Amino acid sequence: MSADAVDAGSERAARWQTVAVAGHTGDLATARAALTADDASLRELALGALDRMGALSDEDVAKAITDPAAGVRRRALRLAALRPSCDLLAALADHDPSVVEVAAWAAGERESVNEGVFAKLCALATGAPDALVREAAVAALGALGDQRGLAAILHGCGDSPAVRRRAVLALAPFSGPQVDAALDAARADRDWQVRQAAEDVAAD
Repeated sequence: MSADAVDAGSERAARWQTVAVAGHTGDLATARAALTADDASLRELALGALDRMGALSDEDVAKAITDPAAGVRRRALRLAALRPSCDLLAALADHDPSVVEVAAWAAGERESVNEGVFAKLCALATGAPDALVREAAVAALGALGDQRGLAAILHGCGDSPAVRRRAVLALAPFSGPQVDAALDAARADRDWQVRQAAEDVAAD
């Protein structure tokens, strides 16, 4: 590696540190300037710094959810979880599965979501190509506890092992013959973690 490359890397790391520290020292100007930096890592750090200072607005978060960099979008969605004015629907249709996964998690952290978001979660839980997205969507539906999401959760009980485990845990807020049948089946699942999840839900 050339000396110029080393110097450039050191300079970049120093800028990252400056923005990260700004959140602890209350340096609002530095943090806000970094929000529009060319470096995606700086924009991501700026979100955290502004949030730490209590200076991050819903508008800042909403804009960051559409950032060109997936890492920034993921960070913004984590911050959007408890900001109901920040719409999650577009993020649930993001081209990057890792962003969709975080958007689904954020939806599950809310007390309620709008009809569009709820319908998208159900669709993702049953049809997303990425297993991590299906798992996150199933978990979100369980956290929301809306009866309309039960069919999608039950569908997840027949998915891959990781999704099955999450789906069984997501049955906790629900009751009825379908739930009992799913838990009975899960107790005999070939995956021991699925069996354990069923026992944990039944014990609650």
